[in-house]
Amino acid sequence: MSDIKPTDQTKETPELLAEPAPEKSHTKQTSVAKSAGIVSIAVMFSRVLGLVREMIFARYFGAGFLYDAYQAAFTIPNVLRDLFAEGALSAAFVKVFTDYQINKSEAEAWKLASLVLNALAVVLSVVTILGILLTPYLVSVVASGFSPEKAALTVTMTQIMFPFILLVALAAVAMGVLNTKGIFGIPASASTVFNIVSIFVGLGFAYWLSGGSWDVAHDKYTVPAISAQWAILGMAIGTLIGGAAQFAMQIPSLLKVGFRFSPVLSFTDEGVKKIMRLMAPAILGTSAVQINVLVNLAFVSSIDGGRSWLSYAFRLMQFPIGVFGVAIGTASIPVLSRMASEGKIGDFRKTLSSSLNLVFLMTLPSACGLIILGEPIIRLLYSRGAFTESDVPMTAYALAGYSIGLTGYAAIKVLSPAFYALDDAKTPMIIAICSIAVNALASFLFRDWLSNFGVSPEYPSGYGHVGVALATSSVALVNSFALALMMRKRIGRIDGRAIISAFTRIAAASAVMSVICYFSYHFLVNQFGISGFIYKIIEVFVPIVLGGVVFILTAKILRINEVDKLYNSLARKLGRK
Repeated sequence: MSDIKPTDQTKETPELLAEPAPEKSHTKQTSVAKSAGIVSIAVMFSRVLGLVREMIFARYFGAGFLYDAYQAAFTIPNVLRDLFAEGALSAAFVKVFTDYQINKSEAEAWKLASLVLNALAVVLSVVTILGILLTPYLVSVVASGFSPEKAALTVTMTQIMFPFILLVALAAVAMGVLNTKGIFGIPASASTVFNIVSIFVGLGFAYWLSGGSWDVAHDKYTVPAISAQWAILGMAIGTLIGGAAQFAMQIPSLLKVGFRFSPVLSFTDEGVKKIMRLMAPAILGTSAVQINVLVNLAFVSSIDGGRSWLSYAFRLMQFPIGVFGVAIGTASIPVLSRMASEGKIGDFRKTLSSSLNLVFLMTLPSACGLIILGEPIIRLLYSRGAFTESDVPMTAYALAGYSIGLTGYAAIKVLSPAFYALDDAKTPMIIAICSIAVNALASFLFRDWLSNFGVSPEYPSGYGHVGVALATSSVALVNSFALALMMRKRIGRIDGRAIISAFTRIAAASAVMSVICYFSYHFLVNQFGISGFIYKIIEVFVPIVLGGVVFILTAKILRINEVDKLYNSLARKLGRK
């Protein structure tokens, strides 16, 4: 559909919960808002369990040698996963698979799915073997600041977890198939299964390999005991088995919707080649953030504890992105792909606009909340065991740096796949390449600049790690803005005035909410201090509740229609139930 031109010149008012007109198709069609709601619930469970997983890491391994090594080891296969699997593959596969269902036949679509699975199994098996062999060289590049002992542990864990890329790539194809069939809950719940399995299996292996217990030195410069190193290796094994479970739990649903495995392999098939053509630029187009994360790893590898602080902060920032940004993006991809395939550019524009408004409504107040309440949230979730009180402010500063770009991260999850629905993978690729280069320069400059602040014997690098987080957020915002401008040029218009109006009012309501959260939190700290689990809960949830109420009231005063539409939609659904 690369030749699509805007043909609908009628004026449209973007509807937050707009649904396309009913149509006959081979798949079950739902609105983006409804599908996003389903995905949001499933992803919320996954993100909660993901936080539990991070709390376990913080409790037993702290922020330093062990978790730095684990995060460096997991980042390498995880970035490759995003490069070759979930981001690029999902967007390309959903587009071509949808085209086959509409323009060819169901049988041809299933044949394509089988061909893609087989091709992935072969190609990524080779990539995995090469990755395992080349791991020492990869670690020396992305973790050049690690000590020899930390680098050696990182190499071993990377080799253990490298097959993760193959397992999650297969899970990404399964998710794409199920999403095009109108099934969102099961694939969105796959990451929940990953977290559950990786937690319990990982802890089981950790206790078994360590001999039943291990101690973690609070000094970030001390090499941990061998038992502690064996324990973190057990968590790496749990991560790999969790990746296998993520794919396996979707197999019953695949069979239920009609998929049948066929042992055929062809790299010359028309559909496979089309997916490969879309994937080539999409590899960079959808994974710029993860590539930037890999680049950032090299910049903070010389900061003891820096990688851990960034990782714990990034996990918290990923919570609203996953619940809202990824959910809306996942739900909109099949709808936008179908509209593009059928030439419904007016409906395409309207759906994209409403999806962006949903992103702003959910992520702007979330970002403000994380910036204002980052420290009490981190203290409540992580501050116990090996994670000390001195790690709390450093992680909170990193969270603030990341949260500034939260809306940009989430908007990319919607905008980037929208280009692939239009058979345009080059535009996101060009923007992503530019963002990667800018991120590397900005990370270097911001890290060195902020390394001059907050310097102490305990923190010799000051706030250098915060500079890396801030650079990543800045690039995400620029990336999303550039994508929006190019999409406007691509389809004529994207209802920009309505989007800007909604964004401005939501930002104003979020600012008022932030003031309430700030003063209520500091009032409670002055009353109770920061010790005691109950007080920690009060100091987190009372400001959140007050801020939420104030946000809704302010939204009413500012006439933010998206809130009313979302409320009415939920009320109708609850009423029907």
